[in-house]
Amino acid sequence: MANPVERMANPVEIRTLTSSDEFPEWLRAVSTGFFRGPTVGEKEVAARALGTELDRIQGAYDGGRCVGTFRTLRQSLTVPGGAVLPACAVSGVTVSPTHRRRGLLSRMMANALGAAKERGEVCASLIAAEYPIYGRYGFGPATWTTEWEVLIARTGLDRRYAGPADLGDGGRVDLVDAAEFRAQMPAVHERFRTGAQRQGAIDRDGKWWRTATGDLRFPDDGFTPAFHAVYRDADGQPQGGVTYTSDDVWQAKQPEQTVTVRDLFATTAAGEAALWRFVLAMDWVLRVRTGCRAPDDVLPLLLPDPRAARTVTHADWLWIRPLDVPRMLAARSYAVEGSLVLEVRDKDGYAGGRFKLEAAGPEGGAQCAATREDPELSLDVAELGALFLGDESAVRLAALGRLAEHREGAAERAEVLFRTARRPWCQDVF
Repeated sequence: MANPVERMANPVEIRTLTSSDEFPEWLRAVSTGFFRGPTVGEKEVAARALGTELDRIQGAYDGGRCVGTFRTLRQSLTVPGGAVLPACAVSGVTVSPTHRRRGLLSRMMANALGAAKERGEVCASLIAAEYPIYGRYGFGPATWTTEWEVLIARTGLDRRYAGPADLGDGGRVDLVDAAEFRAQMPAVHERFRTGAQRQGAIDRDGKWWRTATGDLRFPDDGFTPAFHAVYRDADGQPQGGVTYTSDDVWQAKQPEQTVTVRDLFATTAAGEAALWRFVLAMDWVLRVRTGCRAPDDVLPLLLPDPRAARTVTHADWLWIRPLDVPRMLAARSYAVEGSLVLEVRDKDGYAGGRFKLEAAGPEGGAQCAATREDPELSLDVAELGALFLGDESAVRLAALGRLAEHREGAAERAEVLFRTARRPWCQDVF
């Protein structure tokens, strides 16, 4: 066995996978890094390998053992106004406990961002397991998430009459099986995420729908079969859906069920309200856990007493790392007409420079290009990532010293340009 000095002298090799035969060992390292277990079964390997692009997977190898993992996925990100941009989704990032603090993550991140830039992906995205890690790589928190627990008895709802029929829009909610939900909902979700409903949403591929509905399984995957319901409008067209589970708890011969919403979305406000009313009107239910929602979700205000919805989680969610500032800023819509010259700092060199944004208002599009004009605002690339989807406040960043104003009123102008009427929302983990 090599002594510690010899081990430190032998550098850890980082490379992309070249053969599917390497995937099981890589997945074992992922499982170790996330404390899921020291081994991975063949059926899990087969399920997780579906759709895998080996040239997007990196492993850090010490001898023949994988001690670090990093992968990226193709992603389509909805931006304000409903346009979608190609993004590089970062996932499966681990470093084994034996190899921490050796710069392995930094090396793999540099490889991934460089490759994304070459592919023409305009930004990178991730869900951060720990907040302090990714800011130093140029990522900023662009969306937040909130989960509520609703105590049904305190809502003020009259459960004798509460339900989707109360809306008077001619729509209805139908329970369906997993196969029907899987067949109908992908098209509805695509309309939801690209119809200017909510920026921050990402695409869901066929594998996502199979996994979410229990069609793609492996032993010990932790999956619990769920109920599915579809909202159909007055013309019978599906416009939204909900997936939920329930426990089976009784106390002193009284039902005390908790319903947990895994997923709820709709292309119309009527559909969203109908689905929530359907969930809240179920008999035997003591409380409803909403799952991860946008912080400005309509749910609390649907209740006669909004205090019945208690916040149990509020946290950062989707982080964005700009790679192509002109394409990013030109793709989204802006609430008003205006212009702004930004100096973007990027120590890693992917997206830095001075850029002029010219917005023509909500219907007129925008242009953004490199410029030599004097900057009105300067900021780090991570702060631009936080601003991009409309959730962060330029004025707040200026107050924190994370955005510098070089022309009086520029921060307030950025505030008006970048902020959106509804907060961005990413429903999914990747």
